Amino acid sequence: MTSDRPVPKRFPKVPFERRFYGFLIDFVCVWVISSLAGPPFLQMVVFLGAWFTLRVVVVDRNGGQSLGSWCMDIKVMDVRFRKVPELFILLKREALLGGSALLAMIGLNLFFVNPFSTLLLVSPLVAGCGVAYADEDYNQGFHDRLCNTVVIQTKRGFSLDIRLRRWLAELRFRMRK
Repeated sequence: MTSDRPVPKRFPKVPFERRFYGFLIDFVCVWVISSLAGPPFLQMVVFLGAWFTLRVVVVDRNGGQSLGSWCMDIKVMDVRFRKVPELFILLKREALLGGSALLAMIGLNLFFVNPFSTLLLVSPLVAGCGVAYADEDYNQGFHDRLCNTVVIQTKRGFSLDIRLRRWLAELRFRMRK
């Protein structure tokens, strides 16, 4: 007896470092833009606006890749339909992740004033992404599990990590001579 359900396909796993560096590139770009805004409330508004622009609009238009994802050759995909998630799913996913990133930005801005508050405000982001590190099957973070998305490797991108490793290896080789 055969079933009409599609056979689940294994997705190419993304090393945790690539996910981390892709997120870090996006986070730093948005943080720098928002830090130029002025007062703290305006910084938060600009941060969220830039975050949703970079992580929802750009991802929707660019085949599942934001700037950081493109630099690290990864993209976000809907598990059920095996394509770029719909706009509403991307909004929901990035609302969860963007809220945690906003708290982390506030905590990092307060680091020299109160380091303990930095630990408290960064912990939701660390906990949510720590789930991705612990997941053996798909490396899904908390936001990925709720929205039924997965981050996969792709051949479309810049391969920044691989290029940096090559440049550093070449630099070390030339320094030995």
